[in-house]
This record gives sequence, C-alpha cells and structure tokens, in this order.
Amino acid sequence: MRIALFLAFLAVAVGYAAWKGGGPERAMAGIAVTMVGLDQLLHLFVPPTFAALDTGHLAIDLFGAASTVTLALFAHRFWPMCIAVLHLVPLLAHSTRILDVALHPAAYLAMQVATSWPVPAILILATWRHQRRLARGDNEPCWQISSRRSIPSIASP
Repeated sequence: MRIALFLAFLAVAVGYAAWKGGGPERAMAGIAVTMVGLDQLLHLFVPPTFAALDTGHLAIDLFGAASTVTLALFAHRFWPMCIAVLHLVPLLAHSTRILDVALHPAAYLAMQVATSWPVPAILILATWRHQRRLARGDNEPCWQISSRRSIPSIASP
C-alpha cells in the first residue's frame, strides 16, 4: 500500500512538472521516472534483500545522486540542492552496510527509501513556484549559464 501511494504521489508530481515545469523541473521528472523504471526492472530479475549490500539499488542510487547533483550545479534554482542531498543519503546507507555488516535489514531499508518521500512534494512546490514566476512576468533563466564574455577582463589593452 505504501509503495502504491508513493508511486501515485510521484506520478502526480512528475506529470505536473512535465506539463507546467521549466527545464530543471522537467529534468528532475525524467530522473525520477528513470530511477523508478530502473527499480522496477531490477525487481524483475533480483528479489529485494536487505541482509547484504544491495548492489542493484546501489547502482540506482549512484545514478540518482550523480544526476541530481549535476542538476543542482547547472539549474538556476535552489530546490535541486535539497533533492541532491536527499539522493545522497541512501549512499550513506550503502556505505554503512559495507562498513557494518551487523546493520539491521529494516534500518538499511529505511535509510534507502525514507528520503524518497519528500522528493514529489518538493517537485510539486518547485513547479508551482515556477508557474508563479511566469505569472508575475519574471524572466528568470532556468539554467546557470557562464561564458567567457561575462567574465570581466583583468588586463585591458
């Protein structure tokens, strides 16, 4: 029941972001869909186990962390940093499993999945705030863009 509720919540967030979001919101929607798709594909072949290091979920979490940190670096938004942190926490779970084999499987599971719950809410809020900026007529860029022309020259001829 919890999984179905989470997937429904995520579907609403992803749909709203894809429909009304800017570039960063749509990118996050794509990352979320990819992670859920990879998770479902993993479970077709490997049953979930939390008694040992879960290498399949480790790979998915590495993808999620790398993707969201990259998004946070390039998006002209604050919220991707929050989601990047949420995607880094499961890596702590995997590291803990590697270092302490005596970690209880329920604790390992909780450390992997608990930080997923705020992601849809943050994505919905981010998309709503993007729409508010557009309604006010704010022309804020979606991405951090740097160029050599924007860096002032130190030595003038």
